Amino acid sequence: MAHFSLLLTQNPFACQSFDSALQFAKAALAAGYSIEQVFLYEDAVFAAAATIDLPTDERNLAAELAKFCQQQQLPLLYCITAAEKRGVQAANDSLFQAAGLAEFAMRLANSKLVQF
Repeated sequence: MAHFSLLLTQNPFACQSFDSALQFAKAALAAGYSIEQVFLYEDAVFAAAATIDLPTDERNLAAELAKFCQQQQLPLLYCITAAEKRGVQAANDSLFQAAGLAEFAMRLANSKLVQF
C-alpha cells in the first residue's frame, strides 16, 4: 500500500490547490492508501492565519482541509519559518501544527510526495 505526503505551496485564497489536495486526499483514502502528512509551505501557510475572516458566501478551503485532516487524524503541519516570514500567526486552538522543514523531511522517508 502506498503512503503519500501532500505538500501545498500556494495561497489557499487565490487558487484551487487546496481543493485539488482535498479531493486527492479523499480519493486516496477511499482507495485504501494512507496519508502521512499534509504540509503547508511558502504562501500556503496563510491557511493557518488566525486573522482570516472570509465572507459567508465564499468557500473556506483552508477550513475544509483542516476539518478533513482532523476527522481523518492526519497531521496538518505548516512551516513555522515560512509563516514567520509572512507575518502569519496561528491561533492557539488551531488545527494546524507548527513544524520545521526537518520534520517534514523525516516524515517523507516512507512516503511519496505529491505537490499542489
